[in-house]
Amino acid sequence: MARLKTAVLISGRGSNLEALMRACAEKDFPAEIALVISNRADAGGLDHAKRAGIASAIVPHKDYPSREAFEAALTKTLEAAGIGLICLAGFMRLLTASFVEHWRDRMINIHPSLLPAFPGLDTHARALAEGVRFVGCTVHFVRTEMDHGPIIVQAAVPVLPGDDEATLAARVLTAEHRAYPLALRLVAEGRVKVVGERTEIAGTSGGGAILLNPADDRRA
Repeated sequence: MARLKTAVLISGRGSNLEALMRACAEKDFPAEIALVISNRADAGGLDHAKRAGIASAIVPHKDYPSREAFEAALTKTLEAAGIGLICLAGFMRLLTASFVEHWRDRMINIHPSLLPAFPGLDTHARALAEGVRFVGCTVHFVRTEMDHGPIIVQAAVPVLPGDDEATLAARVLTAEHRAYPLALRLVAEGRVKVVGERTEIAGTSGGGAILLNPADDRRA
């Protein structure tokens, strides 16, 4: 079976790109990263791609007179490489409705919260301010509304006493590095079906565990 040709779009250090690359390096993984695109020439993730021998391209958004022109160049580059799926990994550009619709159900994103809670920026600061006991990350299909779309995978991590934004972000990032490769695998294996604005995923279970935070130490 042919591996799903995947492109990863980045703007920065490429932490999630590295996690996806490690997963795709496994011989039985059903997807391959065929292309890495950045809108910034100084994105650290481009070095990861170079070291791994993965093709990369720089499409600077400032070189184009409009978002539509920039996205037309993106689509041309993606389609020339035969890309079947896009993974957004810290790609810091808002996408137009026409681009999102062109790649509908063929573009996924990861967000550092348990959507629909805390969409947008400053997720960890907002979670701490609200006093939530769990945070996490979400991998979802991209829709026109920012940080919305059918959810594929979520991972939850506890908020611990003494956490600040940095410690919480680090814990969530570790979860992201597990959740994103899992989501890519599920999509590449054809196990994810979008029904309305929800997903149905074949051959998986929810685990059935109950997570408590804080734990009831008297029952430990």
